[in-house]
Amino acid sequence: MGPSRYSHQYRQTTRNPAIVARLTRLLARLAFGGMAVVLLLGLTAPANAQGAVRSVHGDWQIRCDTPPGAKAEQCALIQSVVAEDRSNAGLTVIVLKTADQKSKLMRVVAPLGVLLPSGLGLKLDNVDVGRAGFVRCLPNGCVAEVVLDDKLLGQLRTAKTATFIIFETPEEGIGFPLSLNGLGEGYDKLP
Repeated sequence: MGPSRYSHQYRQTTRNPAIVARLTRLLARLAFGGMAVVLLLGLTAPANAQGAVRSVHGDWQIRCDTPPGAKAEQCALIQSVVAEDRSNAGLTVIVLKTADQKSKLMRVVAPLGVLLPSGLGLKLDNVDVGRAGFVRCLPNGCVAEVVLDDKLLGQLRTAKTATFIIFETPEEGIGFPLSLNGLGEGYDKLP
């Protein structure tokens, strides 16, 4: 089936407390670059609570934690979705400011099995914005990372929906529509 299939195959995990509990226990570690990504998408693995929800902004959460070896608490804006027809296919989007406050990043954790050369596609309100390459894969997911410049941040603030697209084959895309409700407000509240 072609890429058009992706437009409705998702549900927000914020509506499924069991999945949210498992994912949010580990999300903060990823947001701060820790190697705990290994467990991030292992939805059945037990986990200790990590990070605390600082605030909720629409469909986004600000979660904060002090990573091992860090001098200060770090926070990230986070939202996760899973494909409706594949309970093992989840996507997590993390927006953060680096500890030195010099860069803004968007990290996206995609499930294993993605076609790496195709990268991660992004559409905003059904308009193609481009693709980002994957920077690494760990046992439970592959990470794409982009610098969040003012232009992209502005586009994210004004759009209604974002659709992140992963490919399992060159012809088969799976889209993960993500609500942008609360992203601008949440980003403004990030320390």
